[in-house]
Amino acid sequence: MAAWAGAELSALTPLRALWLTLTAAFLLALLLQLVPPGLLSSCALFQDLIRYGKTKSRASLRPAVCLSFDVPKRYFSHFYMVSVLWNGFLIWCLTQSLFMGVPFPYWLHALLRILGTVQFRGGELALSAFLVLVFLWLHSLRRLFECFYVSVFSSAMIHIVQYCFGLVYYVLVGLTVLSQVPMDGRNVYVIGKNLLMQARWFHILGMMMFIWSSVHQYKCHVILGNLRKNKAGVIIHCNYRIPFGDWFEYVSSPNYLAELMIYISMAVTFGFHNLTWWLVVTYVFFSQALCAFLSHRFYQSKFVSYPKHRKAFLPFLF
Repeated sequence: MAAWAGAELSALTPLRALWLTLTAAFLLALLLQLVPPGLLSSCALFQDLIRYGKTKSRASLRPAVCLSFDVPKRYFSHFYMVSVLWNGFLIWCLTQSLFMGVPFPYWLHALLRILGTVQFRGGELALSAFLVLVFLWLHSLRRLFECFYVSVFSSAMIHIVQYCFGLVYYVLVGLTVLSQVPMDGRNVYVIGKNLLMQARWFHILGMMMFIWSSVHQYKCHVILGNLRKNKAGVIIHCNYRIPFGDWFEYVSSPNYLAELMIYISMAVTFGFHNLTWWLVVTYVFFSQALCAFLSHRFYQSKFVSYPKHRKAFLPFLF
């Protein structure tokens, strides 16, 4: 069985290839932003695809063709609606299979096979995948709540391609988690009759990290939302201000850093050694680093008094 598991880990499945491709794309985009201005010609479409919200150029400076593909940034809430519904459905399917022995639907099992899921039997992966899927659903539910009751969206825009990618993203992430469930045909393979017997120390550590990261991300979004409200909680403007407090004392975009930590907590829950999920974490690292770097540049260009000690994404490093 050890040789079988090793072969499975070394396989480049379509799912892993997809996350590798996304990682490479965002790494390249980040590296191009680090190149000194003037060395490379700037492509308006490329800049429009990697920027959103405040980091986009003013409408008067963007080609008219780019403006025609804008959608409001407040549509971020649609991403989390899709995630809550889709990943909630996946949790229901997994719960049915784990506790009632109901096999996955034929179409879902076929989809997982297309993405490269192999039949295998593994130690604590059933409980790990269940917990990570629940974490992902809770994360999406909280972000949906924040979109409606915490965040204050301005008239900022995102590209239609970014919007479509966001709709697909959480569907893909949920399928990635479900693909890590040990399967025996269309049924989940569980060692023993009690799923809790699979509980290990890294499940507890991963849960603690998830809660800690989620609390800090929520605090950061509250700080950003309060910049546009008065003490009574009434929205008074949609201008940009310098945020202070919590992780903002160290980096310009602690909400992006917290997002990375949330995904790392899921990697811990998988037991540290799940290659597929570490590819997801690597993608999240470079995508969030790119957003944080562009946001950091925006703050530096807009505010002369912006704190010099703040980094973009990683405290004291970057």
